[in-house]
Amino acid sequence: MRISEVMNKAFVIDAKTSVKEAARIMSDKGIGSLIVMKGDKIEGIITERDVLKNISGLGKKVADVMSKNVITIEKGDSLENAAELMAEKKIKRLPVVSKGELVGIVTATDVLANSDSLNEDFFFD
Repeated sequence: MRISEVMNKAFVIDAKTSVKEAARIMSDKGIGSLIVMKGDKIEGIITERDVLKNISGLGKKVADVMSKNVITIEKGDSLENAAELMAEKKIKRLPVVSKGELVGIVTATDVLANSDSLNEDFFFD
């Protein structure tokens, strides 16, 4: 199964957005992360965990708390590769790109929901 078959829409914000506003957007949209963009380049990602770790700093800017050096995956890549990458890097979300452009996001929940398509060896190797 390809990433493009299971990915979801990625929501983006600017690095100058407050952590409080980022939390509100995530809550309103029922999502666990926002991709931080500068033009068409991914600058970072802010997650629910980042917000909780900085609960006393809700007035801070997203740039102050986001994870940088974001690991991405190509939309044509396999779900199995996404699962392996998440496990190896200990992350739960991968922005999906096509020719360097953000086109979506795949999460650990997406991988689990489609785990029947993963090779059995993935789980027992």
